[in-house]
Amino acid sequence: LIEILWGDAPPATATSTVQSLVYRLRRLLTQNRDGEGDEELLTTRAPGYLLRVDSDAYDVASAIAQEARAVGIQVNNAPVVDVNINPNNPVIGTRSFGEDPERVARLSALFVRGTRDGGAASTAKHFPGHGDTDVDSHVGLPVIRADMNRLKAVELVPFRAAIDAGADLVMSAHIALPALGGDSTTPATLRPDVMHALLRDSLHFRGVAITDALSMQGVGKGYHVEEAVIRAIKAGTDILLRPADRDTRANEVVRAMDAVVAAVERGDIAAARIDESVARILWLKARLGLVTRREVSLDSLRRIVGARAHRELAQDVAQRALTLVRDSNAAVPLAPNARIAIVSYMPETELKAGRAFAKELARLRPSTRQIGKIAPGSAISQLDSIARILRGADAIVLAIYVRRVEGEGRTTVPPVLASWIDSVAADRRAVVVSFGNPYLIRQFPRARAYLNTYSVIDVSEIAAARALAGVQRIGGKSPVSLPGFFKAGDGITR
Repeated sequence: LIEILWGDAPPATATSTVQSLVYRLRRLLTQNRDGEGDEELLTTRAPGYLLRVDSDAYDVASAIAQEARAVGIQVNNAPVVDVNINPNNPVIGTRSFGEDPERVARLSALFVRGTRDGGAASTAKHFPGHGDTDVDSHVGLPVIRADMNRLKAVELVPFRAAIDAGADLVMSAHIALPALGGDSTTPATLRPDVMHALLRDSLHFRGVAITDALSMQGVGKGYHVEEAVIRAIKAGTDILLRPADRDTRANEVVRAMDAVVAAVERGDIAAARIDESVARILWLKARLGLVTRREVSLDSLRRIVGARAHRELAQDVAQRALTLVRDSNAAVPLAPNARIAIVSYMPETELKAGRAFAKELARLRPSTRQIGKIAPGSAISQLDSIARILRGADAIVLAIYVRRVEGEGRTTVPPVLASWIDSVAADRRAVVVSFGNPYLIRQFPRARAYLNTYSVIDVSEIAAARALAGVQRIGGKSPVSLPGFFKAGDGITR
């Protein structure tokens, strides 16, 4: 729901009342104090890589929880406690807190506590660990080859910490774990030895177990909705998220419910097993106070959502996250009075990308010009035209917007465009700013200056502009490593 409410575009063909109400609510909540819309808050979408110090995890989680409860959302499906040890991971990436199990565990526990103190429920995901995969479980079934010893040393460390800190829910991962006695075709979501023996018996989790979306192909390709929901419940799941069918989209939720009822009636699932799940869910609702407080206060909504303290927190976190991993010619900050040319790369779907960045940099450096925007389908002739214009610039900023989008596998720049960007990045006048994917430097190995923001949201764009203009410092350290390019903890101070 958080992502629905705060998506970047209205429903183009909103035919349902729910869609219309969601869009209206988003517009209401993004009206700032001056009545202007489209203000985007870090406190509603906070990539894990942004969080620099322990207190950030607690503070951001608390702000998210307060805003969520203000609009009637009780559960935050976060934190992502996966340890992102694979730079090729197409689905976790910056959602994680990093690649160090102990750091991820520490920040995960603080995020859980901040969520609880903010009044909402937290969800540790994706159990038992989705950080070491190069397959997106939205489109296929990742196979994790780790054995139990490796899981205990890496993947399970943050889950144990989150559970000990009081995580209310744990979300399963649609990943195969053949080294744990299974096969390469059965997702963890449907395995009792994972969802019950490992989660409840070994890690002593007593909260609510929820599946990741059953519409994802990590489980949807192999099972009809009826089989998937029955096997998930038998495995130990309490909540079935978005049941779906591999062949048809017709009446999936009704079919899922009917399948469960029929399984109980024929004795395939014990009624006591259903009662266990109901009891856990009711206990969670009671903890959240939903027995006595079922409606939100419209009077407090505007006071909490987008509060000044939250906006200041968002900007501060985004600023401290900036990491300069390369600057061989001391190009950052940009020279005073330089004629600055911005060239942006972004997929066609990134409708807002670059607006806040270009606006802020032009405010601070009036000689700034946005001279080109390229996309995956840009022609060579357009690149040649931009290259000619760049000859007259004193400084070149290559703003690259590539973020993780579930189900699309879009984590890199197309090779032809990457080659062109790399040739421009080799110019001593050029600075590459990566908005989103911090590993993009692999595609621009000749870049002389490279700045990671870890995010495409407005506060990160503003932070990058201020850093390039020299009005705010850069001091972030990388939470991850990329062999041959940078190590965890690297970062140049400016």
